[in-house]
Amino acid sequence: MKSMEQELLCPVCKDIVKQPIVLPCLHSVCLMCASEVLVQSGYPQPELPPEPNSPASTPNTRSPRQMRRPMPKSDRVDRLLRSGSGTYPGRRRKEGPPLVMLFPCAPCGRDVELGERGLADCMRNLTLERIVERYRHTVSLGSVAVMCQFCKPPQALEATKGCADCRASFCNECFKLYHPWGTPRAQHEHVQPTLNFRPKVLTCPEHDQERLQFYCKSCQMLLCSLCKLRRIHTGHKIAPVTQAYQTLKDKITKELNFILSNQEMVMTQITQLENAITQTEVNSVSAKEQLSHCMKEIMALLTERQTMLDQALESSRQRRTEALANQVAEKRSLLEHAGLMAFTQELLKENDPSSFVHAARITHNRLAQSIESVQRFSLSADPSFRHFQLDVSRELKLLTDLNFIQAPLAPVIDTQRTLAYDQLFLCWRLPQDSTPAWHYSVEFRRRGVVPGGGARGGIRGGLAAARWGWQRLEEVTGTCAVIDRLEMDSVYVLRVRGCNKAGFGEYSEEVYLHTPPAPVLNFYLDSRWGLHADRLVLSKEQRCARSVPGLSLLQAADRALTSCHLTADLLVGDVAITQGRHYWACSVEPGSYLVKVGVGLESKLQEWFHLPQDMASPRYDPDSGHDSGAEDSSDSPPPFSFLTMGMGKIYLPSSANSHHANANYRESGFTNGNGPSSPAGVTYPLPPRLGVCLDFEKGRVTFYDAHSLRPLWEGPVDCSAPVCPAFCFIGGGALQLQELVANRNANQTPVRRVTIQSRVTKLN
Repeated sequence: MKSMEQELLCPVCKDIVKQPIVLPCLHSVCLMCASEVLVQSGYPQPELPPEPNSPASTPNTRSPRQMRRPMPKSDRVDRLLRSGSGTYPGRRRKEGPPLVMLFPCAPCGRDVELGERGLADCMRNLTLERIVERYRHTVSLGSVAVMCQFCKPPQALEATKGCADCRASFCNECFKLYHPWGTPRAQHEHVQPTLNFRPKVLTCPEHDQERLQFYCKSCQMLLCSLCKLRRIHTGHKIAPVTQAYQTLKDKITKELNFILSNQEMVMTQITQLENAITQTEVNSVSAKEQLSHCMKEIMALLTERQTMLDQALESSRQRRTEALANQVAEKRSLLEHAGLMAFTQELLKENDPSSFVHAARITHNRLAQSIESVQRFSLSADPSFRHFQLDVSRELKLLTDLNFIQAPLAPVIDTQRTLAYDQLFLCWRLPQDSTPAWHYSVEFRRRGVVPGGGARGGIRGGLAAARWGWQRLEEVTGTCAVIDRLEMDSVYVLRVRGCNKAGFGEYSEEVYLHTPPAPVLNFYLDSRWGLHADRLVLSKEQRCARSVPGLSLLQAADRALTSCHLTADLLVGDVAITQGRHYWACSVEPGSYLVKVGVGLESKLQEWFHLPQDMASPRYDPDSGHDSGAEDSSDSPPPFSFLTMGMGKIYLPSSANSHHANANYRESGFTNGNGPSSPAGVTYPLPPRLGVCLDFEKGRVTFYDAHSLRPLWEGPVDCSAPVCPAFCFIGGGALQLQELVANRNANQTPVRRVTIQSRVTKLN
């Protein structure tokens, strides 16, 4: 039991707690320590109860007659604690906002808000006090004889009993004297003699004598019967404290049993930690040696570079000094009594013309050069050495930033580009202040039900997830990855981390991607019917279409005063579906006027949309000549099923209307099962991508928000003949089919794929 002492220490005084109180962060500290910390932080001194062994609480000087007076009540300590810990003398209610106390909690490493009442809202930890008392009696820690508080000195005897109601310790004789038989005091609770009496039960900090009988699960706090009636707890989950006690006790018991039943695992982890400590010491020595070696190389390189620069500087100094010395000698020769001047004077004494002319020409040239040098004097060498200054600002910055290699920071997943289609496509980037990464590791796993029954959750769920394991793509060199061979209609969890010379960095935040509910159907747009070349343009790849209203639409609008006309352009896929389930996705430009996306019978599409450029609406034609199927059977599925989008919205008809699409045909001009005149329909913001899933055997089509794969609407469709995807434009708009991930990344370098195995311990 002595090893438990670490759990009983106060984080402030580092000694065993005395009169502990529970802070809002759930840590316990001594009452006196908390008071001293608040005073040191600049808060007013709270009024605390006297120490249990102070003269005010040891009535051994009182007479038995005086002691017959009523004893203090059991909650005296708490009432005194509440009397002034949140206030200070002279404070009035209207002086300003209440004083909010902040307690610096050492274990948390942050300031904990105590509120206006300060320590008054912090209840005593009676359970911890009982544990400390049992611990002291077990290990005889600081055992001091407790003397009777009613014997007169110096004949005071050692106390043998304590009374929790009287909050005092007695010897045998005094206990009999103050607890006579046949009186209410004889029913008092007997305890071991102690100097630190505590209340029997916790009472409400705000309402005296009110026991804490309830527990608010929403606020996670104990309540009395009066606190329960407050408006702040309206609608909260409140349970009796006995129920909360049993629930928490069962959880702690289960967690304790789990840890005790896995002692081998704990010992294995301790061994791993001890080995890690040893490896830390060894690797730190190796790292220090490597650091010293690197610094020596840097110093050697600096010394070598300094020697080279010194030699260049000295060579330049010698050349400049020699040039300036020669120039000085030349100037000295021009002095009056110097060599050239003296020679010239002697030359002028020659009287023989021929000899003078023969000898004086070279002297004339030298004198002319000397005159020019005097008139245009300049130094033959620059003495400043300005070009030999070093700019070491960049090098100093590099040396200042010289540090150990850091692993890459956690990558940031690009949720706009990441998607799940025929394959999973994951994109990410590193933060700007991150060190570069050599390559990345992409990990993923399927999220779902554990084989064998139970759902994932708690301790067992976590280990079951480990049993499934993470699959990993190793050494991904780019910032995107493709994951294939996945199950349909499943949610996958993905994360990524970078790696460089320092090792692997932190994982990114996990993202969840939902795979399509059926195999992805790859097709291209076909303009076989109803194509108006003057206002409908297809891309070269035939995966994008744009409708541009032209003159025909203006002419149709001009005739709208006398009749109703629609200008519609139909596009279908170049595939015909005859069996199975298929899924595809597309995106509609938010600025589009009206775009309909859906499926339909190939024969009916050709029949209804292969019309002249201006279609007269059947709504105003008593006999349009086109059979909608409504006359045959009102219960037969419609040949078409569309969802209407336009102007940044998507219209979702009611479920009831989805079974009566044929009846809506003459109202809207399209057998879509979702006529715009349906009063029960609703509109939602247009999703970035729209998914369509066709179940040919069941004759059902489901529309999804392709980004989250949330179902939007489901309805019937006639599948008695080949069915093909269909798109209809009314007015201007644009549509883009979702490109296959496999086609987008056909040239990507394949990566190594492994499965991470995790050891799992069976739980009892």
